[in-house]
Amino acid sequence: MTGSVNQRKDTGAFYVQWYDKTTRKTIKITRYNGETMYHERIARKLLAQMQAAVENGTFVIERFTKKGWTDVVPFIEEWIEAVRPTLSPATYKGYKSYLRTHIIPYFKRRPELMLHDIQLDVITDFMNQLSLEPKGKMNVVSCLHVILDFAKRSRRILSMPSFPRKSAYQLIDKPIVWLPEERQLNILRQIPEEHQPIFYFLKYQLRRPAESCALHREDYKDGVFTIRRSISARQLVEKTKTGEIHIIPCHPALVEYIERELRKPIISKFLFKNPRARKDGRRYTNEALNIIWKQACEAAGEDIPLYSGTKHSSCSQYINQFGLSEYELQQITDHARLDSVKRYAKTEVSRVKELMERNIVPIKDKAKHE
Repeated sequence: MTGSVNQRKDTGAFYVQWYDKTTRKTIKITRYNGETMYHERIARKLLAQMQAAVENGTFVIERFTKKGWTDVVPFIEEWIEAVRPTLSPATYKGYKSYLRTHIIPYFKRRPELMLHDIQLDVITDFMNQLSLEPKGKMNVVSCLHVILDFAKRSRRILSMPSFPRKSAYQLIDKPIVWLPEERQLNILRQIPEEHQPIFYFLKYQLRRPAESCALHREDYKDGVFTIRRSISARQLVEKTKTGEIHIIPCHPALVEYIERELRKPIISKFLFKNPRARKDGRRYTNEALNIIWKQACEAAGEDIPLYSGTKHSSCSQYINQFGLSEYELQQITDHARLDSVKRYAKTEVSRVKELMERNIVPIKDKAKHE
């Protein structure tokens, strides 16, 4: 096998002497992980990695001569900009936050690690050092998974390492928070009439607020909505959060509101226009929707987030109040997986109590017949 370890007489530092068949030149590699090799074992480790790469058919000389080629932090910084065009603004913003706050600081504290050194033990140590809630930990580690998957497909590492099992995050499945329909409608009645159409859309069409803000007039035709856009990090994007286009009929109770919007003068391409807005075609923003919703909740004596009070509440009502099956709800919501709607089938405590009390003979009355 080609390559040898040698030592300089003047400095005592070690280097790997390597004959590159592509360039037909003998190359002296003096650094490992950006550092001068003052110990023979480091030089031999480098030589072993080079020889292994030859055997595996993944050898590229630049991997060992280019500064930062397999250094973790430089690779991560290059990765985020390389994939930016493929990410939504919100995803890019989230990844940048994970890198700046958690991932890059960890690997700066461990400069001895190279990409191929990131194995299950390192990933587990990284996860355990995250001062986050379980869901936050999983999101950050998932970002690291995306990074290493890119490294593998770029042939910077030979294989993907194992990652902690889902149980390691100790996730708690929190129950859905929702309102019965009458209480939900009471909130909607507190909303000023000029803003009501978009909120009734959220109730009846079971879509995300960002999708309602992005809906164009042209996205409604012959009683059917085409959901193809969304708002990400305050920017209009030409795709939904999942990347899928949803074709859904207009709910009968919503027709009046939609027809009213379409009869208004065309001053914007957006279907729902905020009379108070001055920019971006007078479209609604998530911030504006949340402010209006919160004010209506206060007037109705309720305290529930917008998403829970609209989509979550309506989905839960379909199953727990109106008797639809999970399969029927899946058709209405256009969810790809049944598991996504199962959580709405968890009946609230008050409903369980009502079922337990129905047609139950009191214990004292039972004792009389025994």
